[in-house]
Amino acid sequence: MSNGSNLTDHPSCKSDPPLAIDIIFDLDVFGIILYSILTFMAAVSMLLYIEECIYVYRKVPSNKKSVIIWVNGAAPIIATMSCLGMWIPRATMFTEMTSSCYFAIVVFKFLIMMLEEVGGDEAFLRRAGKHKLKISTGPCCCCCLCLPFVAITRRSLFLLKLGSFQFALLKIVFTILSIVLWTNGNFELKTITGAAIWINPFLGVLTITALWPVSIMFIHLKTVLQTLKIVPKYAMYQLVLMLSQLQTLIINILANKGVIACTPPFSSIARGYMMSQQLLILEMFIITLVTRLLYRRQYEPLPEEEHDDNENTKVVVVPESA
Repeated sequence: MSNGSNLTDHPSCKSDPPLAIDIIFDLDVFGIILYSILTFMAAVSMLLYIEECIYVYRKVPSNKKSVIIWVNGAAPIIATMSCLGMWIPRATMFTEMTSSCYFAIVVFKFLIMMLEEVGGDEAFLRRAGKHKLKISTGPCCCCCLCLPFVAITRRSLFLLKLGSFQFALLKIVFTILSIVLWTNGNFELKTITGAAIWINPFLGVLTITALWPVSIMFIHLKTVLQTLKIVPKYAMYQLVLMLSQLQTLIINILANKGVIACTPPFSSIARGYMMSQQLLILEMFIITLVTRLLYRRQYEPLPEEEHDDNENTKVVVVPESA
């Protein structure tokens, strides 16, 4: 009991995160092995992403290159930022903000990617003009089954794209604002004091608002794009979201409540950040390998729909090579 009390009262438990050089000098054999393996995973993730970018640039049609590169980069970018945060704990706020801003753009790009897979806006409107969108989906309205179906028009498509784009734009704006307020001592990451009282909840609302259009579009196109493995792609996108946002939030809440013990030179909060960074490196490395299998393929145009006499839609299966 006295050991726990002495550990809690250690000066490191109430100080800022340690410097990078202090971490290096404090590493034991297990720490050296752990940090080396995680750094190797982050480096491999980034190298695989660079190789994938080269493949996409050479093999993929020009209208899909940008969105596929953006979506593919979610896991390796988060892994790289987490590795930097692991080695330089005092930069955690900036590495997390960078990852969050990148993923905010990915949310919008994933929506655009689904549209490009069916041939772009015009092709989507031509294919889906006779259908309607189901808007009673998560994360906003999954319980509101009474909501009407919405006609697919240029206006409704614009609103869907705007709903996701606003998050990509405003996330960057509020991140810059947060950094400015942090320099003035008015903002602390993952706290409920100062400017964070209104910035963090507002960003949460923007996140939910941005995820809703992507969910609506996925529900509508998942059958049409089934041959292009859109379901596992969407699953990976959702997994990155939950791990980078929800998992990190839970660990940081536990750290702020003192559930995660202080272990010098890390305070309870700094150790929570460290655990989150290390978990993300491992998880994003695995997701990078999976997404590589999903996106590394021949990108052939999706065939036009065939209609029978009863107006039933038939989708021609496209053979694809790995």
